[in-house]
Amino acid sequence: MSDAFIRRDGEDYAEAFARLLPTGEAWSRDPASTLMQLVRGQAEIWGAVVDPRAADLLEIETDPRFTLELLTDWERAYGLPDPCVPVVQTLPERRQRLAQKIAMQGGQSRAFFIGIAASLGYAITITEYVPFQFGLSSFGGGHGRFNPPGFRYCWTVNVANRRLTRFQFGVSSFGRDPFLDIRRAEDLECIFGRIKPAHTQLFFNYAPPAAPLVQRRFDFGASSFGHDPLLRLTQA
Repeated sequence: MSDAFIRRDGEDYAEAFARLLPTGEAWSRDPASTLMQLVRGQAEIWGAVVDPRAADLLEIETDPRFTLELLTDWERAYGLPDPCVPVVQTLPERRQRLAQKIAMQGGQSRAFFIGIAASLGYAITITEYVPFQFGLSSFGGGHGRFNPPGFRYCWTVNVANRRLTRFQFGVSSFGRDPFLDIRRAEDLECIFGRIKPAHTQLFFNYAPPAAPLVQRRFDFGASSFGHDPLLRLTQA
């Protein structure tokens, strides 16, 4: 069943208005009478102007994916624009952000935070820490190496791509704006700082990921004593 607003024309409103009039000889319902012509003339305003306007508001502006005139009211109701995102957004971006805010459900998983970052245009990985535990952790390597107990509440967001703002002719100005401005993900840091679990300590890492190391051990029959080391570490 369709939920579309039922549109009424001038004749529908004229019929409804006529039914509200008193009865009697002075209130003729003859379509050719002066009274009925006046009613039809007044009803045309409702059928041609008021009704279509109300239908547009009900069918379009009540849907946040298509709203235009009430977009500001929608945003105010859901706390938008987000103070963590100072960048001026286009109309489709504002609608998309509004729909995301309405449908958003909280979470504390890696996937939840990675999805939030992806919606802002960032590719991230998350590093969590485990405190050292006797019987589970290993000396000299492995997870939890000499980490204090409080480390279980720490986590690091590794940001793969920084925000790059390039010099634009006609927009940027010589002598004031750099040719390339490399900035931290201020919007990402602000939003994550607001939605992270309150008891945790969050860090951000912008360093490029280290290349994995390949271990090459001394091979009897292939390596030579006095020339090859017992263990060589090389980047992959």
